[in-house]
Amino acid sequence: MHFLNALRLSNSAQLMVKSTDVAKKVFIVQPACCMGTKSITQFQRRSPAIRDHFHLKMNMHSKPSGSGVENMLFYTITEGKEQVPISYFTAALKKNGLHPSDPRLKDCMEKLRQAVKESVGEVMMDKDLFHRCVGGNIVLLIQAFRKKFIIPEFDLFVQKINEIYEKVQKQSDGKVADYIPQLAKFSPELWGVSLCTVDGQRHSVGHTKQPFCLQSCVKPLQYAIAVHESGTEKVHRYVGMEPSGLKFNVLSLDDEDKPHNPMVNAGAILISSLIKPHSNKAEKFDYVMEFVKKMAGQEYVGFSNATFQSEKETGDRNFAIGYYMKEKKCFPLGADMIDALDFYFQLCSIEVTCESGSIMAATLANGGICPITGERVLSTEAVRNTLSLMHSCGMYDFSGQMAFHVGLPAKSGVSGAILLVIPNVMGVMCWSPPLDRVGNSVRGIHFCQELVSVFNFHNYDNLRHFVKKQDPRRQDGDDRNKSVFNLLFAAYSGDVSALRRFALSSMDMDLKDYDSRTALHVAAAEGELHKFRLILHLFGHFFIYSFIFK
Repeated sequence: MHFLNALRLSNSAQLMVKSTDVAKKVFIVQPACCMGTKSITQFQRRSPAIRDHFHLKMNMHSKPSGSGVENMLFYTITEGKEQVPISYFTAALKKNGLHPSDPRLKDCMEKLRQAVKESVGEVMMDKDLFHRCVGGNIVLLIQAFRKKFIIPEFDLFVQKINEIYEKVQKQSDGKVADYIPQLAKFSPELWGVSLCTVDGQRHSVGHTKQPFCLQSCVKPLQYAIAVHESGTEKVHRYVGMEPSGLKFNVLSLDDEDKPHNPMVNAGAILISSLIKPHSNKAEKFDYVMEFVKKMAGQEYVGFSNATFQSEKETGDRNFAIGYYMKEKKCFPLGADMIDALDFYFQLCSIEVTCESGSIMAATLANGGICPITGERVLSTEAVRNTLSLMHSCGMYDFSGQMAFHVGLPAKSGVSGAILLVIPNVMGVMCWSPPLDRVGNSVRGIHFCQELVSVFNFHNYDNLRHFVKKQDPRRQDGDDRNKSVFNLLFAAYSGDVSALRRFALSSMDMDLKDYDSRTALHVAAAEGELHKFRLILHLFGHFFIYSFIFK
């Protein structure tokens, strides 16, 4: 009787069952013990007029309006509360990886700041303020809260990242580079990691706002710009694509008197002469800076003049490499070797933070499109070539071991930076000044190794019959059994917040257990009238439509 009373009293049931005497006799929703396949078949054989009546009602109510979707999103974020502090909203964004400085959320954040400015006390976010602020970002937010980003369970993922960070922080080996005086000033205790996914989810831990120079991490960027501008064929007339097997600053060319690849000093110096060859030095530098800023989504990109001067004063080996290549006629016709060197020193002195560097890496991971701005910065050809060379030549004398153990494109710099790219997933920037004997960040290398020991990011981790690692790209809800359990338990306990989340995430609300019970069956069987009525009122159109017409 509780069940029948609930059905009569609920608004949803009244909307669905009226107009005809025959329709009133149909049990739209019944516990599993009361209704089987036979009952459903009998209903489906009813008069077409009756079924058309139900279809009409369902069409009126099964497609929620824009405000209905926004309300569902609001209650999902607030977990059913009518109002929450603004800090609660921003924390919910961060939990899903959306950073308040994300350009895509600019309008939303500005309206929130305006609301705070106009208020005397603490500002609470209610439905009205929510609708005003998120109107232009509704698609992005629904993607985030429906767990449709590349890392769906982002909060759990960053917990693992933080654990790896803390484990690696204990490393005390290595020595800060001192052959460039400005680099020697950094503390060996500095250690930061930032990541940015191809959907713009971001996380940072440690000293991630401290600017540092890119040094050799600029080499893949300048190569990508050169290929983007001039094409692969022209660029590789002057520079090879093979690992050298030698130190990065050795005076050595290949059999064709070309630098071995763009990731060693000789190759990078030559690439500097290919970018905007007919422009003056100022124009060339501004051109590259603009490219780098676009790759970083307009996050911090600076320039250290002190490091630039220090590079020039201590760059005898690079001058020797330049003169050696000039003697071998490596440079394009009309190129000035001293200008190319000067430009190379400038590019090495470009400053970023871990946060902005991770977005640059994510732009490479995303095929040349910046994840947080959506702007196409580099051609797909340039990105493919760059990642190929980073994979084979990016880590100095450690490139082979990096490809073997980590299996991902990466580039290191003597400032202690490692630019790591996980294609189609994310970019990572690690920074810690102490270096190993070949010039790579000790903590950075350990972080990369730990990362692929936990997650299946190595290029060949997904081969058949391999021991399975964690795949953060796989949503927990993909397991049907777990989905059924979570849905039925939410109905059993009257957890409306969880049901809202499931509905927003496009979960099939008609999932059945081994005994063909749906969530609404479970809620009805509990006999708690107020919970059943609430669930039926909020989600009746999901349950009833799928139950009758699916």
